[in-house]
Amino acid sequence: METWDAIRARRNVRQYTGQPVAREDLERICEAGRRAPSAGNGQPWSFVVVTDRAQLVELAKAWERGGRHIASSAATIALVGKEPDGERQRELLMYDFGQATANMMLAAADLGIGSGHSAVGDQQQAQRALGFPDGYLAFFLIGLGYPADRPLRPLARPDRRPFGEVVHWGRW
Repeated sequence: METWDAIRARRNVRQYTGQPVAREDLERICEAGRRAPSAGNGQPWSFVVVTDRAQLVELAKAWERGGRHIASSAATIALVGKEPDGERQRELLMYDFGQATANMMLAAADLGIGSGHSAVGDQQQAQRALGFPDGYLAFFLIGLGYPADRPLRPLARPDRRPFGEVVHWGRW
């Protein structure tokens, strides 16, 4: 898929077929995250790739409100980093992790793999499920799998605010 097509095809997918995602595709998605820009080129992330069903079910408990799709995903990538020292560092980390997340979700769309992001509410549950060391946090989860409803393809009419309402030229 071309980049523009991947951007137009990407949507949140939270219902997946039972088809596994190939390891080389998971590696490519992680590489897209690894190559994301970050403040001062700090690259503050580590990625934990989970494909074991029992582990995915446990990981989904880290955000039961919005992460239920994690349990049924073919794979989930947890974005983990050191706990920030202050508010400014937290802001930079959130921006950096957001860029890595977007890169990974676009790379998945390029491969025809659906993705759905999730926050992490229960850090202790995430740590139990993932085994990351003290002093680290799981910032986000990206559930991955082949869409159960329809394949990814560029959307002609996305559910988005009108272009003219969003884009301002020169001044607001």
